[in-house]
Amino acid sequence: MPVVGQQGHLNRRQALSGLGRGLLCLGALGAAGASLSGCTSSREGDQSAAKKGTRSITVGSKGFAESWITGELYAQGLRNLGYTVDLKTNVGSSDIINTALLSGQIDLYPEYTGVMLVTFMGEEKLMDSAQETYDLAQRWAEDNQVTMLRATPFENKNAVAVRKEFAEENDLKTVSDLQGIGNFTYSTYPDNVTGAQGYEGIVDTYGLDNMKLKTLSIGLNYQAIERGEIDAADVFTTDPQLLRSDLVVLDDDKKLFGFQNVVPLIRDDAYAELDDDASELLDELQSLLTLEAIQAMNEASAINRLDPAHVAKMFLDENGLM
Repeated sequence: MPVVGQQGHLNRRQALSGLGRGLLCLGALGAAGASLSGCTSSREGDQSAAKKGTRSITVGSKGFAESWITGELYAQGLRNLGYTVDLKTNVGSSDIINTALLSGQIDLYPEYTGVMLVTFMGEEKLMDSAQETYDLAQRWAEDNQVTMLRATPFENKNAVAVRKEFAEENDLKTVSDLQGIGNFTYSTYPDNVTGAQGYEGIVDTYGLDNMKLKTLSIGLNYQAIERGEIDAADVFTTDPQLLRSDLVVLDDDKKLFGFQNVVPLIRDDAYAELDDDASELLDELQSLLTLEAIQAMNEASAINRLDPAHVAKMFLDENGLM
């Protein structure tokens, strides 16, 4: 099952007043990049035939906006097909929510492929591609009686960002380019100093002895870099703040941060109870979740404070899935 290719960044903020129209456009971008065919034809007829009223499933999500939104997308989409859905939010960390899945407390939740490799499998080898990451995660799923569906085009992973002016002055396009610019200051949160993908891992992998460290709480790095207090910042690639800044995300040319596309994980016995319309819906939905789409929804929820359930409904409505 192929991973859809990555999408480009937006260079302007999605205004709250135009969010519905923006999500419609973003959904169209996702559909254009999808490899699925025939998923949107005669959906109304399929829905009416499928609504038996006896089918049920429990969906879980972790404790942050992106996971809440994705869980809501799954839950609302399945309810629209006639499933009885129990949505459990804030289940916990990857370890906790995965235990809930395997023990039958939940049946379905969204997980990141790279997290599956590192957290569930203890994999230390750097992957060469999103597809390789997906394939290895699939092996874990099969070994644990879990069905893994289509991956999203977007991925949410750590990255190094610099101001556009700083990038242009120093001709920066990749993280490796930081080697030749003299001393500079990089910021990350305190828990991300050590470890293979933390500050120390970046220094070791890229040979950045010239990268000095300033630790800040999560979120404060955007203010600090905009004020010129730091030169580079640890960000997540789906951060909505990237929509309204002039920051440039440097290419992780040594693939230190891996690949973190989102996949629905469904326990095999729960999957066996679902009709084909459920997997078709989830595959189609996954194909629409481009970087632009998830950033816009993250912004609506995390910054503009809209209820994740409302944000998800807007996206489903605009893309003909409700």
